[in-house]
Amino acid sequence: MTPPDAPHNRWSDLDRPPLNAAALRRGLLRPDGLWSSLDIVEATGSTNSDLAARAASGRLAEGAVLVAEEQTAGRGRLDRNWTAPPRSGIFLSVYLTPGGGVPAERWGWLPLLAGVATATGLAQSAGVDMALKWPNDLLVTVHGSERKTGGILAERAGDGVVVGIGLNVSLRAAELPAPHAGSLALAGASSTDRETLLRAVLRSLEQWYGRWRDAGGDAAGSGLQAAYAAGCATLDRPVRAELPGDRSVVGEAVAIDGDGRLVLATGDGLRQPVSAGDIVHLRGVEGGLT
Repeated sequence: MTPPDAPHNRWSDLDRPPLNAAALRRGLLRPDGLWSSLDIVEATGSTNSDLAARAASGRLAEGAVLVAEEQTAGRGRLDRNWTAPPRSGIFLSVYLTPGGGVPAERWGWLPLLAGVATATGLAQSAGVDMALKWPNDLLVTVHGSERKTGGILAERAGDGVVVGIGLNVSLRAAELPAPHAGSLALAGASSTDRETLLRAVLRSLEQWYGRWRDAGGDAAGSGLQAAYAAGCATLDRPVRAELPGDRSVVGEAVAIDGDGRLVLATGDGLRQPVSAGDIVHLRGVEGGLT
């Protein structure tokens, strides 16, 4: 193994080989499929920013996929940074244009859809039981504790939406960016082969997106609403919703409504839907994510 202070090159860590773009294209790009192109870059600031810029110029077809071996300025919600060692994770963005078949007010389901698709694909390919923290976090269990191992960021761009997925795959404990972070490897994944995982995630995303789009964006009719609720670790527990404007609401998370909002039952007997904000799990697995 190369010492940690050695100069980096594409073979500096043999446990983390580079992705094979040609093999991924052969496995994922089909004339009748969703994915229209797949590009891999060695490093970039943000795959979401790169695809959004191309979409704004009108030079991007639906189904474009951009993958980075390393992101130097990856972004989560509220412009939080997302960084990881080169080739230690999956950092990708896809461009989707639901078009006239799906009303724009239903496009807010896309990040939740991406969460369901990612969790489904990884359960099949890595044997990891992954949970969803509303609205955009992917959780695994490490030593009995909920840990964030991935996140999703969706942004309007051009005529569609860029959906970014960041996932910690092979990060070791000493490489974690925060105590509450995790990785598939630390969660005991049966496979950390990034090509296998990437193919599984993109195929699952294609299936869920097709089902949702064919249903006109109806989350209930497509089964998306039920699938998200079934995999959501936020439901049935007390939470604090930190809202825009330095406001917060405490209550029990009781449902995901038809618009993808988290519904809280508050102490005064009311039910309050939350459409945006940070969610803090107030009680759960000991040492769990907050």
